[in-house]
Amino acid sequence: MSREEGSVTAELAVALPAVVLVLLLVLGLGAASAAQMRVADAARAGARVAALGDDDGAVRSVARRLAGNGAHVSVERDAPWVTVSVEAPAVLGLDVSASATAWAEP
Repeated sequence: MSREEGSVTAELAVALPAVVLVLLLVLGLGAASAAQMRVADAARAGARVAALGDDDGAVRSVARRLAGNGAHVSVERDAPWVTVSVEAPAVLGLDVSASATAWAEP
């Protein structure tokens, strides 16, 4: 019987948790970047709606629909500009945010 028997099993037992941890980190990063893209799209869509002259309620509705539940939307009007900011929860308690500014149509 060799002294090396079982060493592969021991090495796998040590390496497997590290592989699982790296996989979870990659998946979490992917979910956070998807949430970031969602809020950026929501801010841009809200700014477009605001630029066309809709009221703040319609702007918030459009942005929340795209950003998802739990998103916080703020609208700032500083003639002739309008800025829409969106903040939403992502994974592991992280928050993602984005803002977009547009020229408001007269």
